Amino acid sequence: MTRTRLYRSGVLEAENFPVQDTSEYLMQPGVTVWLDMCAPDAEDLATISEELNLHQLAVEDAVQEHQRPKLDRYDSHLFVTAYEVALDVATGELSAFEVAVFVTRNALVTVRKSERFDIAGVVARWDSSPDLAKHGVSFLLHGLLDFVVDSHFHAVQTLDDEIEALEDLLFEDTRPEMSVQRRSFELRKSLVKLRRVVLPMREVVNSLMRRDLHVVDEAMTPYYQDVYDHVLRATEWTESLRDLVTTILETNLTIQGNRLNVITKQVTGWAAIIAVPTAVTGFYGQNVPYPGFGHASGFWASTIVIVVLSVGLYVLFRHRDWI
Repeated sequence: MTRTRLYRSGVLEAENFPVQDTSEYLMQPGVTVWLDMCAPDAEDLATISEELNLHQLAVEDAVQEHQRPKLDRYDSHLFVTAYEVALDVATGELSAFEVAVFVTRNALVTVRKSERFDIAGVVARWDSSPDLAKHGVSFLLHGLLDFVVDSHFHAVQTLDDEIEALEDLLFEDTRPEMSVQRRSFELRKSLVKLRRVVLPMREVVNSLMRRDLHVVDEAMTPYYQDVYDHVLRATEWTESLRDLVTTILETNLTIQGNRLNVITKQVTGWAAIIAVPTAVTGFYGQNVPYPGFGHASGFWASTIVIVVLSVGLYVLFRHRDWI
């Protein structure tokens, strides 16, 4: 699957033209070309690699999956790797969809590793700002990075909401113990995965704004700075949420320990009350004469002692909130 676009002097002029025509268009003044490929292999990239003189190492990285978010600089182009993310609220699992980007002077090539990367969302982001299209490649790259970073920010925001819900569940009396523990580990795992995606993006965006790379037009600098601010906020938010989930796990264990202590105290109180009739009946069950032996008065005396001591212990323990 290949998708193409051609901008001339900031105006969208053509779409879905043959890849073989790319080099011909790029020789024309004022032209910016975008080319998108989904899950290509090395042979699929061979044509465009020759058209744009792409470095072999960058082409290999574009084919291989699970690359770290990064920015590589070559003589004729830049190579960027980034991830769109999506959080499944039901399971707490975070999914990441990789995209590799070749950035040349007047062309942008995106290589998606999966169809689940929402390239339509990126195109919609471009179409929502047609007034910036005159800035060429820096405009296209900004739209892509802005879309990716927004997905990071949305995932962090959703995780924050889920962690707040988990905090509310933490102190409910009827909560299932294992559900809180399991949910905490699921969210913590997603946060660790999100951190591996978000944290390197800070260096990627910061490096793109360097003047010696000549990628970002002067007029686009504030827009890239806005993306960088979003990256910083997402990074800091992710770090704080990791600490919060750790605190929830520790608090949950503490609550379980406190509840166990309360249960142990209550069981001990009832055991003390039960020990009273056991001791009294054991005393009156001796095979030796004692006051009231063989008479009804002995039975009533033992009964009264059992009732009085048991009720007295119950009132005492209840007053001290032991049972």
